[in-house]
Amino acid sequence: MPKKVDHHARRTLIADALMRVAADRGLEAVSLRHVAAEAGVSSGMVQHYFRTKDEMMTFALGVVGERIQARIERGLAALGEASSIRAQVRALLLQLLPLDETRWAEGRVALAFLAYAAGRPSVAAKPAEDAALMREFVAERIRTARAAGAPGGAEPSQAATALLALVDGLGLQILSEHCPPDLAVSVFEDRLDALFGRE
Repeated sequence: MPKKVDHHARRTLIADALMRVAADRGLEAVSLRHVAAEAGVSSGMVQHYFRTKDEMMTFALGVVGERIQARIERGLAALGEASSIRAQVRALLLQLLPLDETRWAEGRVALAFLAYAAGRPSVAAKPAEDAALMREFVAERIRTARAAGAPGGAEPSQAATALLALVDGLGLQILSEHCPPDLAVSVFEDRLDALFGRE
C-alpha cells in the first residue's frame, strides 16, 4: 500500500526552511534552490508545492501567523477569564515583540516580507487584512476599558493604531539592536498605563 503523504507537513517543512534562510541570510537569499537545500529536499519537491516565490513567501508568513496566534491563545488562556483588559492586550502584543530567539527569527522574516510585499499588492493583501483585524480587536478593548473608567484620549481606533505602530517600531528597534528589549518593554508598559491605567 502506498505511503500516505502529509502535504501540509511538507509545506510547513519548506516554510520553516524559508524562514531560516530569510532570518540568517536575508530575503534576497530566498530562492527555490536555497530553500530546498535548507529543507533537505529536492528543488522539484519545492516546486511541486509552490509554483512561485510569492506562493512560498505567503505560505511561510501564514505559518508564522498561525504560530503567533497559537502563542497568543495560550497566553490569554493562562491569564484566565478574570484577567483585566490591560493584561489581555499586554499578553497579545508582547507576542509581536522579538523578545526571544523564536520571535526574533519571526520578526526578521516578517520585516523582510513587508519589504518584499511593498510592491506586490496580491502578496500584501493578507497581512493588511490581519493588521486591520488586530487594530479592531485592540480598539474594541480600549472602548470597553474606557466604558469601565479607564483614562480617555484619542478615539479608540486612533489609539489602537498608535499602540500597534509603537509595537511595530519597538520591534524594529530591537531587531536593529538600537534599543535593548528591556527598555522596549518598559516603553510599551508606559503606553499601556496611559491607555488602561496602572495595575
